[in-house]
Amino acid sequence: MNQNLSSYWIFYTVANAGNISKAAKELYISQPAISKSIQKLEENLGCRLFSRSSRGVVLTDEGQLLYGHVKEAFDTLNLGEDKLKRSIELGIGHLQIGVSTTLCKYILLPYLKEFIRRNPHIRISIRCQSTNETLQLLDENKIDIGLIGKPENTRNLHFHFLDNITDIFVANPDYLANLKKRGIPENAILMNSTLMLLDKNNMTRQYIDDYLQENHISVADSIDISNMDLLIDFAKIGVGVACVIRSFVSDELQDGSLVEIPLGIPIHEREVGFAYKETITPSKSLQTFIDFYHNYKPEENQ
Repeated sequence: MNQNLSSYWIFYTVANAGNISKAAKELYISQPAISKSIQKLEENLGCRLFSRSSRGVVLTDEGQLLYGHVKEAFDTLNLGEDKLKRSIELGIGHLQIGVSTTLCKYILLPYLKEFIRRNPHIRISIRCQSTNETLQLLDENKIDIGLIGKPENTRNLHFHFLDNITDIFVANPDYLANLKKRGIPENAILMNSTLMLLDKNNMTRQYIDDYLQENHISVADSIDISNMDLLIDFAKIGVGVACVIRSFVSDELQDGSLVEIPLGIPIHEREVGFAYKETITPSKSLQTFIDFYHNYKPEENQ
């Protein structure tokens, strides 16, 4: 835009008023100042915008063309101002959360349900991907907050602990019975079964790979699965042994559709929690969410 916005506002007001004197009263500036602004705008655009008469001013064809675009622009600005005022009054905002599919379903949803009930005017966007990818999005300022498994180095993150999770290996009872018939002892199940794990880009998978390596457990056959729900389902129908989070299969362990495989050396618990960058100033929406999760306990509201 080559012209000053105030010049277009003067042009717009004069066009609506149809009279320079009336426009001067609306704008609280002198008639000569308005005439000078219009004259300069016409000179810069290289055309006449108004036809003048004793009764006032009328838009020329060129003026009509310009007026249509100027009106649309100011209508858009007015709409933006109205939306902003309404946003401030109602607490409307936007919160972008990064989380893995597994943590979203089993941990984030109870928080979101109550947060949305208390803050219905805050718009929520969810980016589902692995914890490693969530950390990258946080680093690039593409999301506001992430629900993650705590990394070894929290770097420049505020990390708020929510819960400990424990990884276990489970299988269908019939699958384990078949291994037993083949003479496979309990301490050799992992090495003699089809092991189902999350894909290699997942932080949980990397954690389990480290556990297997540290304990000299060599895997003969493995399948990479994209999410934990599928791991659980495949284990239930007897495809193999799945590495899952214990609290996520509590019902299956209780009803006997899955059986936990005993480990000589248990897998250490991991921490999960919300994380956001220390270097940012939280938006109003993010600060509202931070204040919420610091005080909300899902188990007390079930």
